[in-house]
Amino acid sequence: MRNIARSPDRQINISIIGAGSIAGHHIKSANEIDTLNLVAVCSGTGRTIEDNAYGNGVKGFSDVDEMLKLPGLDAVIICTPSGFHLDPAIKAARAGKHVIVEKPIEVTVERTEQMVDACNEAGVTLSCIFQNRFSDGFMEMKKAMDSGLLGKPILGNAYIKWFRSQEYYESAAWRGTKEGDGGAALINQSIHTIDLLLNIMGPVKSVYGKVATRTHDIEGEDIGTAIIEFENGAIGTIEGSTSIHEGFPEKLEVHGEDGSIILEAGKIIHWNTKSTGKKTFEQKAGPSGSADPMAIDYQLHKRQLSAISDAILSGKTPPVNTEEALLSVKVINAIYEASETGRKVEF
Repeated sequence: MRNIARSPDRQINISIIGAGSIAGHHIKSANEIDTLNLVAVCSGTGRTIEDNAYGNGVKGFSDVDEMLKLPGLDAVIICTPSGFHLDPAIKAARAGKHVIVEKPIEVTVERTEQMVDACNEAGVTLSCIFQNRFSDGFMEMKKAMDSGLLGKPILGNAYIKWFRSQEYYESAAWRGTKEGDGGAALINQSIHTIDLLLNIMGPVKSVYGKVATRTHDIEGEDIGTAIIEFENGAIGTIEGSTSIHEGFPEKLEVHGEDGSIILEAGKIIHWNTKSTGKKTFEQKAGPSGSADPMAIDYQLHKRQLSAISDAILSGKTPPVNTEEALLSVKVINAIYEASETGRKVEF
C-alpha cells in the first residue's frame, strides 16, 4: 500500500464504498492518476481489493463507519447500488470527506437534495460520475453547440436501445427495483445519454413520457419514451430500453437551424453545418454497453476522476456539479410521474 500520509496539496487519499463491477473502473483509474492514492475499499462482504484481483495491498472494510476512521482519508467514491448512495454519502460528509458518487447521484429528487444539503453543511465537495461527457466526440459536439455553429437549437434526440437479459436482472436483488435501481432502463442504462442531451440542449421547461415493462419480470421499466420542451424553444425526445434484441450503440442527435451532428457511442458519425460543410468520419462507434454492461472502457472514468481531483485540490467546483447531477434525476422522475398520471410535468 502506498503511503497514507495526508498531503492534500499534492495527493488525495481515497476509498471506494461498494465492490461491484463498476468499482473496478474506479480502481484502475485511481491507480493511474498521480493525484489520487487508493487506500481502502468497503463492501458489505468485507472483500478486499485483492479478492477482486485488483490488488495493491489496499485495506478492506465491511463497515463504512470504521473505514471513515482511517487516518488521512480525504475522499470517498460511492459505487453502491443507486438507491443506496445517500446513507454512505451523508456519513462521509459528516466525517469531513469529499464525496464522489456514481451515476445517478440518487434515485429521487428528495434523496439527492438531502445529500447535497449534507455536503454543503459539512463544507465538502460533492461530484457525480457522468464519464461520457469526457469523450472527445461529445466535447467537440458541445463546443459546436455552445459556439453557435449549429445556430438556433431545434431538436435533440437520445436513443438508448439496449438489451439486458432476465438473468442480468436476477444477478442482484436490487436490479430493476424502485428502491435499489430507482426504476430500470431509463435511470440506470439510459441516464448517461439523457445527461448528455440535457447538458447540450439547456434548461428544461416541461416533460411528457410513457414507460412500460414488456419483456422482463422486473418492478421497473424496460422501455420508456419522452418528449421534452426546452426553455430555448427546442424539442427533445428520449427512447430508452433494455428490451431491444441484440442492443444497438446509443445515439445522441443534435439539430439546429444551421446544421446537425450525430454522436454514436461517443464517436461523431455525422457532421454537416452551413459554415463547415459536411465532414467525413470513420463510421465506427466507440465501446458501448448496449448488450454487455462491462464492455465500456475505464479511460473516461479516468478523465473525469482526474478532473475531480484537480478541482478538489484547487478548491474549485468539479465537473458535473450538483445542479447538473440533480437535473437528470429530476427529468427521469418526471417521465415516471407523467407516465403514471397521463399528464405533462412542468418544471
